Amino acid sequence: MKMNSRSLVAKRNAFGLLKSVSLTTTLTVSFSVIAYAQSSSNPNLQIEATGSQESNLSILTPTKILQGNELLDKLGTTLGATLGNELGVSATGYGVGSSRPVIRGLEGARVQILQNGLSVGDVSSISADHAVATPLQNAQQIEILRGAAALKYGSGSSGGLVNVVNERIHTTLPEQLSGVANTSYETVNNGRAASGVLEGSVGSIALHLDTAINNAQNYRFPGSSTQSQGEPAAGWSVPPGGADNNYTGKLPNSFNNQNNLGFGASYIGKSGYTGISIERLNNNYGIPTPEGGAINQSQNRYDFQHETRDPFGNFSAIKFSAANSNYNHTEFGPDGVAAALWKNIANEARLDLSHKNFMGWKGNIGAQVTRASLEATDLASGSYAIVPSTKTNSNALYWIEEGRWGALQANVGLRYDNVSQNPNTATIYEPNATTPASITPTAENRNFNLMSYSAGGLWNLVHGYGLGAAYTVSQRAPSAQELYAYGVHEATATFVVGNSNLSKETSHNLELTAQKVLGKVRGKASVYVNKFNNYIYGNYINARAVEENFSVVVTQQAAATIKGAEAELTYNWNQFGSGARLFADASQGTFDTGGNLPLQPAPRVGLQLAQQKDKWLANASYTYSFEQNRLASWEVGPTPSYNLLNAGLSYTEKINKISWTGYLNLRNLLNEQIRFATTPMAVRLYAPQPGRSLMVGVRATF
Repeated sequence: MKMNSRSLVAKRNAFGLLKSVSLTTTLTVSFSVIAYAQSSSNPNLQIEATGSQESNLSILTPTKILQGNELLDKLGTTLGATLGNELGVSATGYGVGSSRPVIRGLEGARVQILQNGLSVGDVSSISADHAVATPLQNAQQIEILRGAAALKYGSGSSGGLVNVVNERIHTTLPEQLSGVANTSYETVNNGRAASGVLEGSVGSIALHLDTAINNAQNYRFPGSSTQSQGEPAAGWSVPPGGADNNYTGKLPNSFNNQNNLGFGASYIGKSGYTGISIERLNNNYGIPTPEGGAINQSQNRYDFQHETRDPFGNFSAIKFSAANSNYNHTEFGPDGVAAALWKNIANEARLDLSHKNFMGWKGNIGAQVTRASLEATDLASGSYAIVPSTKTNSNALYWIEEGRWGALQANVGLRYDNVSQNPNTATIYEPNATTPASITPTAENRNFNLMSYSAGGLWNLVHGYGLGAAYTVSQRAPSAQELYAYGVHEATATFVVGNSNLSKETSHNLELTAQKVLGKVRGKASVYVNKFNNYIYGNYINARAVEENFSVVVTQQAAATIKGAEAELTYNWNQFGSGARLFADASQGTFDTGGNLPLQPAPRVGLQLAQQKDKWLANASYTYSFEQNRLASWEVGPTPSYNLLNAGLSYTEKINKISWTGYLNLRNLLNEQIRFATTPMAVRLYAPQPGRSLMVGVRATF
């Protein structure tokens, strides 16, 4: 039995259990007790994922798939807010405009973001103030992949990767015209949102149309912007001038306005499909730092997919996919004047062959080609902004296998990449009085050969119980910013200095896992250690950039280790009824020579409860985040602990052929001041997360 996101929606409608859509960027983890896939007692249930296909007994590649009710319940305006309370996942937080996931203490280039299996093509991995350029309001499923499954998409994802699937390109014909419409209002930021999806077919052509609009003003927060932080040490003054410029009430430059439009069409034949999709994304959001500012972001994206089933010999499918994205954003200063223009043109193509069962093994072999061209221009001087124009080329081959023999399972993965970084070699770095010439980068071409591999095993002790182990080696080439950056970055209050002599970064990750996947009581637990050779990081040195009085951050490498543990326990009274979830996770990174890695998440514990009766559904969640006092030597802290209490209530009524759901969500009921340890100091010290909020909305499905 296979189940995709549409079948889950069908189940949801059949039982009148449509849950609320949360379009707010909060830290909630609301438990979807009645998701059909979780409650099923069928041990052979499989979930079709873009990145991997594995039974609910497989723990070889720890993979989380958000879809159906669970995705609707956790959906936020940013990817980080949506995933921020999954096991081992936290988030950065530049207000509510920009937030990326942080997986097991790793962020940026170490967490790759995909859309429908291909790179998003934005510049969000360069800095946390750059929003991820993929719309979420109409996503069908979101996947978190690690281990061998992640090697299909890239070698540098030592933390893992996130794949957003919108299903604009259909692989099967819709049975009938269907659609979804949603609208909501949120009190904390006067936020108004609306979204819709329409799907149908004409002959052998499947059609898809989706759109979403979200407008939110500056949000309210409890207390004052520097409350519980004190006067920052090491020369930090937040906001500039000290407490006289402190803010209360609404946080300046915390607004967020976005809209998107997507269209897809595909021809469905007897042996496969061919499809295209087009997307336009606009996003205008504030940067809540003491200096202030805003970013106006846009992207055009074009996708193509073709798949032929049973093409020849022992191969079950051959698939070709390609994407072109034309991304740009303009950065505005506090005076509203455009300061910098960023552009990134990315092209990616992938050829993937899936083979049939051979001696118990099934798998994929494939090739991937990526071309990206990055430009960042200072609009006042006409010179580069932070990083010179750079072309990045990547060519890769990969091979992934998973096998099963009775109570034993295994998987292996192998990937080779050749990555070249080619900056504008005519770039002239303007000297800075506080940065010695010895650390100034040079704009020289670099080439890296990367070899990554993974192997794992699972032993099914008894029916529904398993013990597993996985070992993954992942190599990453330095990014253009890590190699060549040199200049002021207002959003992080730093003067960034790259290092053109960096070598490739290698991580060695060992994970042990135990899991119970059947019955009323289910649970899983993992422990892991991730050792890095040549870990790349930004080191704050004792210097100040003269023109801005910002801290100087120099890119360096060192040996480092991240250790962590995750566990959750769930209890379901029956398939549709009451349930509970208890979870905890913790990770900590250190340099092997002593000291802590920067931007490490705080340990957390949480409890969620849900109750469904007839057409009503209620849920509540409580999360406690511990104080994070294990900071890098240059970080200001500690980051305070906090209590987060959320609740939700929804009612569903089917009238004729339309299922109507009214819902309300209460966020941060205790009105606590919340700051993320994973957010850079310029925002962490200045900008708390939103305070108490009520969201009300209506959703219709037909």
